[in-house]
Amino acid sequence: MRLFIAALVFASLGRPAIGEDLTPIQSGLDYHSFANVEQFRITHIELDLRVNFEWKVLEGAVGLEVKRLDPRATELVLDTRDLSVSDVSEKATDMLGATSKGEPVWVDRPFHFEKADPILGSALVIELPPSKKSVEFIRIDYQTSPTAPALQWLTEKQTAGGHKPFLFTQSEPIGARSWIPLQDTPQVRVTYLAHIHTPPNLAAVMSAQNDPKAKRNGEYSFVMPQAIPSYLIALAVGDLVFKETGPRTGVYAEKSVVKAAAKEFADTEAMIETSEKLFGPYRWGRYDILVMPPSFPLGGQENPRLSFITPTVIAGDKSLVSVIAHELAHSWSGNLVTNATWRDLWLNEGFTDYMENRIMGAVYGERRAAMEAVLGLRALRDDLAKLKPQDQVLAIDLRNRDPIQVFSEVPYEKGRLFLSTLSAKFGAERFDAFLRGYFDHFAFKSITTEQFLAYLQENLLDRFPGVVTRDQVNAWVMGPGIPPDAVLPVSSAFQPVDAARIAWLGGSVAAKKLDAHDWVTQQWLYFLDNMPASVSSKQLAELDQAFGFTRTPNAEIARSWLILGIRNNYQPSFTRLEDYLKTVGRGKLIKPLYEELMKTPAGSAFAQRVFAKVRDGYRAQVATAIDAIVNPPDESKPE
Repeated sequence: MRLFIAALVFASLGRPAIGEDLTPIQSGLDYHSFANVEQFRITHIELDLRVNFEWKVLEGAVGLEVKRLDPRATELVLDTRDLSVSDVSEKATDMLGATSKGEPVWVDRPFHFEKADPILGSALVIELPPSKKSVEFIRIDYQTSPTAPALQWLTEKQTAGGHKPFLFTQSEPIGARSWIPLQDTPQVRVTYLAHIHTPPNLAAVMSAQNDPKAKRNGEYSFVMPQAIPSYLIALAVGDLVFKETGPRTGVYAEKSVVKAAAKEFADTEAMIETSEKLFGPYRWGRYDILVMPPSFPLGGQENPRLSFITPTVIAGDKSLVSVIAHELAHSWSGNLVTNATWRDLWLNEGFTDYMENRIMGAVYGERRAAMEAVLGLRALRDDLAKLKPQDQVLAIDLRNRDPIQVFSEVPYEKGRLFLSTLSAKFGAERFDAFLRGYFDHFAFKSITTEQFLAYLQENLLDRFPGVVTRDQVNAWVMGPGIPPDAVLPVSSAFQPVDAARIAWLGGSVAAKKLDAHDWVTQQWLYFLDNMPASVSSKQLAELDQAFGFTRTPNAEIARSWLILGIRNNYQPSFTRLEDYLKTVGRGKLIKPLYEELMKTPAGSAFAQRVFAKVRDGYRAQVATAIDAIVNPPDESKPE
C-alpha cells in the first residue's frame, strides 16, 4: 500500500507531543494496540457477517480461538472502533458444559468498553475466570458503525458499472478493529474462516481461497489457511465477474472493466515465476487481482491471494503495471514476513519496492527498471524536503500519532535504496541468497527492525566482513536523509528527454518534430514533471495538439499534465481536470492537483466547487486530507 501523508493533525487528548517526555522506544511493543498479547493470543477467527447496504453496516458474530499464555489472567483486551457489541460468550469445554446431544454450551461473559481514544478506538475488555485451559473460545455478537473507517460503501453511481452498489474494506494500518473486534496488531497472525451473507445479485470475495465459479445466491464461504496479520483480512462485495489470466492468476472486476484489466495484467504469471526464481517459492496458492471502483484511494493493497488494485493503472500498454509487481512482491515481504509494529513498516515497503524493481527489470528490461528507480529517488527527495529529520528515518517513532503518518516515501524509497545499496556492495548473487534465506527463516512471522538487524549482522555483515559496517547500516535505519554511501540509480534514458525539452522550450524544435515517438510513460513523466514553472498557453496548446495530453487515458501522465495546466492556467485542460477529480479517488494522483489549485484565487474557487460535489465519492481518509487542503482553517480567527 502506498499512501500520501495525511494532511491533517490528529487530536491527542492529553498525550505529550512527539519527542516530549517520551522514554526510549521499546522494540516490539505496539503502541497502537490495546491488546494484552503477552497474556492472550488470538490464533484463529471465524466470521459470520451479513452485509447490509441499506444501513451501511456489517452485522453478525465473530468467533475467536484464543491461546491463553497466562493462566492467572482474568481480562482479555481487544481492539475495537465504534462497534456495537450485544453479547460476549465463552464456549464451555468440560463435560458439564455440553448438552445431551454433545453440542457446546456458551456461557455469557461480562464485558465493557474503556474510554475511547481518537486514534486507537476503544479497548473491549472481556472478563474471564483464571484457567489452566490452553485455549479459550470466545464469541462476540456485534454490528459495525455506518461510519466505520475501514468500510467504504459505494452507491450504484460510484461504481464503474453504475448499476449495483459496492463494499470494500481497507484496514491498513489499524482499521480492522472498526469491522472486527480482535487484536489489531501486525504481531498477531491468525487463520480465518468466513461466511458472508450478501444481497443475492452481488458476489463476495476475500483475502482467502476464492471460488470464481461460486453461484450468486447470497451465501459465500471462505478459508484462509495461512496465518496473516489483521490488516490483511479483507472483504469486497459487488457486481463482480472473473477472467483467468494464467494457471495461478486471474482478475475479478466489474463487467465493464474485466476484459481490459485481464489484458493489462496478462504478465502476472510471468511476474510470479520471476519472483520465485529470485526470492523463493510463492506460498499462497493463487494470486488474483480485484480491480476496484475508481474511488479506491490507493495504488494497491496487498491482501494475500487477492490484491486490491486501482483501475488507474489500466493504461492500455502495461506501462503502469509496476503496481502489480509491487503488490505481488508483498507476497514475500509483508505478507510472509511482516512488520511487527508500524515503526517497522520499512521491512514491508522498502523490501517490496526493492523487489518490485527487480521484478520489473527481469520481466520488462533493466532500462525500464532504472527509469522507475530514478523517478522513485526524485519522489523520495521531494518528501525529505518536507519532513522533519526525525521522520526521515526508517525505524520511525510513531508514538502519540496516527500510524497512517508512516506512509511517506521514506519506508518505500529510502528502504529500497538501502537494500539496493547492500546489493551493489555485496553483489546481487550474495544478496539474493541472503534474501531467500531471510524469507525462509522468518516465514509467517512478524519481526522488528532489531530482529532484522541481528539477522543482517549474522548472515551478511559478519559473513563478508569489510564490505559494510554496522555504523553504516545504523545511519540508514536510524539516521535522517540519504547516507553518503548510497548507490544512487541512474538512467541514460532521460538524457534525450532533457535535450528534447530544452530544444522545444528554446524554440529550435516544434513539438510535432520532437523525436519522441518511442518514449515510454516514464520518459513522458520526466518530460512533464521537469518543465519550468512558467510555460505559455500557446506552448501548452502546441504540446497538446502534438501529443493529446488532455485526452490521454494514462492516469499518471494526465496527473502531470493537469498540474502543468493548473500552474499556467491552460483553460482547455480544465474540463478534463474536473472530470479527473470526479472519477479518480487515488490520493497520490488527486492530492497534488488540489494543492496546485489552491495557490490562486480562481483555482481555489474551482477546487472548492468540485470538491463539494465529489467529496462523498472519495474514501473517508482521502476526503479528510483533501478537505484540509481545500478548506484550511482560518488562522486569523481567535480560538
